[in-house]
Amino acid sequence: MHIHILGICGTFMGGVAQLARAAGHTVTGSDANVYPPMSDQLTLAGIELTSGYDASTLAVAPDLWVIGNAVSRGNPLLEAILESGAPYTSGPQWMQENILQGRHVIAVAGTHGKTTTTSMVMHILQAAGMDPGYLVGGVPCETGRSAHMGSGRHFVIEADEYDTAFFDKRSKFVHYRPRTAILNNLEFDHADIFDNLAAIERQFHHLVRTIPAGGLVISNGDCEALERVLAKGLYSRLQRFNTPEGWHVDDDRVVWRGDNRIGRLEMALAGRHNALNACAAVAAAVDAGVAPETACALMADFGGVKRRLETKCVVRGVTVIDDFAHHPTAIAETLAALRGKVGVERRILAVLEPRSNTMKLGTMKDKLAASLTQADAVFCWRGPQVRWDPAEALAPLGAKARTFDADLDELVQAVCREAREGDCILVMSNGGFGNVCGRLESALAR
Repeated sequence: MHIHILGICGTFMGGVAQLARAAGHTVTGSDANVYPPMSDQLTLAGIELTSGYDASTLAVAPDLWVIGNAVSRGNPLLEAILESGAPYTSGPQWMQENILQGRHVIAVAGTHGKTTTTSMVMHILQAAGMDPGYLVGGVPCETGRSAHMGSGRHFVIEADEYDTAFFDKRSKFVHYRPRTAILNNLEFDHADIFDNLAAIERQFHHLVRTIPAGGLVISNGDCEALERVLAKGLYSRLQRFNTPEGWHVDDDRVVWRGDNRIGRLEMALAGRHNALNACAAVAAAVDAGVAPETACALMADFGGVKRRLETKCVVRGVTVIDDFAHHPTAIAETLAALRGKVGVERRILAVLEPRSNTMKLGTMKDKLAASLTQADAVFCWRGPQVRWDPAEALAPLGAKARTFDADLDELVQAVCREAREGDCILVMSNGGFGNVCGRLESALAR
């Protein structure tokens, strides 16, 4: 089969493309801008890419068009496909019908920690010799690629609650039909498509409804929203984590199941949130057949995920760190993890871009200042689509917060003037942020 993917350079759709190619299909694709690192992965996989969505691409004439959720009505190529009557589907639906059928799917859902936890589960199963398939919304450091077909029975997938496609407004994860599902946490997010938290809870319950009676839900027992989801109806086995009665991890990173000691997490990743991610991953790996003590021990070699507290460079004693955090809860957890790692003696200079749709709309602006209290200085970039005043939102932080909206180089220079030996510059954004990490490295070197 020849499939052509619209939005192919997105992390999810790029992963779909690589899996389709590995399955023996001919794959081509289009995106508004063909850009690395995904374009490099796709080219190496032998996938031909087209930059832009010109209607003339219709002449490619694949057997099936696969439409990414970044593509909306009015897109010239999409409109040409609709006019032609050609068959089309979504990425999640194509995955379910062509890749996930017949496999033990382990899905990782939640507002925060999906990419890291998915990578952890994948790592444990790989290290245990099970060769799982996987599709991650990021790049695991140890493999360097976001998707792998795998020869084993299991397939580990990051289960995103964002909508599926322009014609299917259900969450992506309802297509995956997992046998094991981690529900990591749940807060309000994606304000561009959800009216409130209750609307997201409804989608999470749709996911729960797809799990067979013999399947397993591994749910964060310390999350009220997830408890409300489960109260709507549970039809499978349930194990909770982050509760004394269920799977939990203590302050020494010892994993317990109730009163039974499983083992100590020796992994390098900092932060309480990463210890909880690992605890849930161990529980999922045990359900897949890995011995509890083995699953815990195998986390010692976990290399992490790119753009999750990833050290980009050290220049003149100043460390530049890149992180994907963009929701206030994630920002606070990331800062707490870094503070716990570097101690109180070293300063943290937080460089933030409110870029997600939720942040650009200002839905979380009132929580932003509180999430940044552990930073010693804050530099906030106001992108052109931010509809609120970051300076006003960050006013509770006083003089330690500065905002910039004219020239990104001005922000870079201000950070470099402030930085001194021993400092950590923590860059937080869920986008490219104008290659600010690279700009900081060059400016610090000068």
